[in-house]
Amino acid sequence: MLPQALNNAIDALGMLPGVGPRTAERYAYYLFKTNQKVADNIADALANLHDGVKSCPVTFALIDAEDDVSPLYADATRDKTTVLVVEEPLDIYAIEQTHGYKGTYHVLGGAVSPIDGITPDQLHIRELIERVEKDGVTEIIIATNPSVEGESTALLLEKMLHEKYPDLKLTRLARGLPLGVDLSYADQITLSAALENRTKL
Repeated sequence: MLPQALNNAIDALGMLPGVGPRTAERYAYYLFKTNQKVADNIADALANLHDGVKSCPVTFALIDAEDDVSPLYADATRDKTTVLVVEEPLDIYAIEQTHGYKGTYHVLGGAVSPIDGITPDQLHIRELIERVEKDGVTEIIIATNPSVEGESTALLLEKMLHEKYPDLKLTRLARGLPLGVDLSYADQITLSAALENRTKL
């Protein structure tokens, strides 16, 4: 019933998480009927996405392709002896919006989830352990999401880090983050309070 080009756009947009068939149809039709520059700008941004973004080899945060390491890690004013561990790169920006943290970050790249086939060796845990010695880390703040997977990952990190570095200070974001809510969706007040009231493991 619809032109093939429009069907192709609907199918492509429907591959995005949280976008159902009806939403994909609305998006595709909007892009068709609006000024072509809007669609061209979106197409250009998507075409350059993979070439313009890469992972920091130290923190695994997302950085510009031309950067060597994350600007937050390279910043001389940041405290490299404190590392805040998050599951995903976007969690960093949620914490940064609180303006209450001056250390560095480490992105695990997910959480341990046997159901989804994500095992500890697929996460950046080994690199975190290596950073403790390399950067003289004195405190690690575990900021995994308050989910079953996040809790399991936090317990695993605690065990592995304490085995290797018994005197290392391990803390966790204080309770107050609602169960089942990803870190990147939490409001700044909740995040600020959770960061300020972190507890020792």
